[in-house]
Amino acid sequence: MSVLARPAATPSIGSRAKPARPTRDAARTQAAILEAATQEFARHGLGGARVDRIAARAKTNKRMLYYYFGGKEDLFLAVLERAYEHIRGEEQQLHLTNLPPVAGVTELVVFTWNYFVAHPEFMTLLNSENLHRAQHLKRSRKIRAMHSPLIATLSEVLTRGAREGVFRRGVDPVQLYVSIAALGYFYLSNNHTLSTIFGRDLLAARAKAARLAHIKALVLGYLRPDRTSG
Repeated sequence: MSVLARPAATPSIGSRAKPARPTRDAARTQAAILEAATQEFARHGLGGARVDRIAARAKTNKRMLYYYFGGKEDLFLAVLERAYEHIRGEEQQLHLTNLPPVAGVTELVVFTWNYFVAHPEFMTLLNSENLHRAQHLKRSRKIRAMHSPLIATLSEVLTRGAREGVFRRGVDPVQLYVSIAALGYFYLSNNHTLSTIFGRDLLAARAKAARLAHIKALVLGYLRPDRTSG
């Protein structure tokens, strides 16, 4: 997102303007470390990840990694927060409240599935954190606030849908989101075992399209109001 440029302040007599380059270099170094760490943690998990490999991939040294992020555990938390910030930020770009309720929920379902397909590293990071019982996320000071806009948005869509008579009433937005995520997450994260068990290539293009259609049908079918009651 671009930021409007502001005219540089005129330095007072005897003062020197601070160069911007060190700040830019620091930001680039931190971004490179986070990207390298994401790849390392996604491939090897927290236990198997190595700081020296992360530093080498980021083209920096371990001293800078420790300077910016502390130890490996703190770096893993930073990677998790960055991963959640990305998906939550992408969700906000959907502008779900500007859509009709059915279209809004459908858009969220499609986005969530496509995001998981395009970002398998996100799922492996979550797998690793769940193995550690979310001990890192529990230390995060911003993870809950990060998810509040999503639930508020989904709640608004559900309330409007119920008011317009296209959704059932009393749907818990957290429960619904967990179901939307789970329907894609389990399929993709377990595709190797499921493909072997059922003798299907679950990652074939036709199979993935069929899965997405199935998820949409399940979610929208659940939300449909019961016309026979009352």
